[in-house]
Amino acid sequence: MTQAKPRFKTIEEYLDYDDGADTRYELVDGVLVEMPPESRLNQKIASFLFGAFVRLGISTDLLVIGIQIAITSRKVTARQPDFVVLTEECAIALEGMKTAVITGAMPPPSLVVEVVSPGEPGTENYDRDYIEKPSEYAARRIPEFWQVDPHRAVVRVLSLDSEEYQAREFRGSDRVVSQTFPDLQLTAEQILRAGR
Repeated sequence: MTQAKPRFKTIEEYLDYDDGADTRYELVDGVLVEMPPESRLNQKIASFLFGAFVRLGISTDLLVIGIQIAITSRKVTARQPDFVVLTEECAIALEGMKTAVITGAMPPPSLVVEVVSPGEPGTENYDRDYIEKPSEYAARRIPEFWQVDPHRAVVRVLSLDSEEYQAREFRGSDRVVSQTFPDLQLTAEQILRAGR
């Protein structure tokens, strides 16, 4: 990932920015961080989850691939998870927005899913996916956050308990237990295999 200028002091400045390119960015502490094109692995897992939630009866109006979430903190940050399930209130708040960003003034989504990048503890990828994002999503009060880690063959479900997440890990034929979507019938293996 390479960093690009300019530096933003507010989410509103970021929302008004258009460099005319089709480059994907995340905003991290006011700085645009260029993201590589979405990997086929991430796309396949996100598409699989989209289908699974449709089969569960969730309206496609609430299922989103490719939306950003403004993080509520003193740092000006907006993340782009792989898959998001909106609440009805959040979907209504997004109507008429010119950019696909859930701002800090909007209700949080029900669920955020990130397919984590390969990396060991102490590397940029690991720290971003396992330390920064859980902290940011908890601060944003997102009730449930999934980390799908194909490299470690695990699906971690983080459920918000007061102000921090409690994590459970699921592997192989373990049924992924979601407090937010208790009727979901998926195993870790099904989710991970979708990326192959």
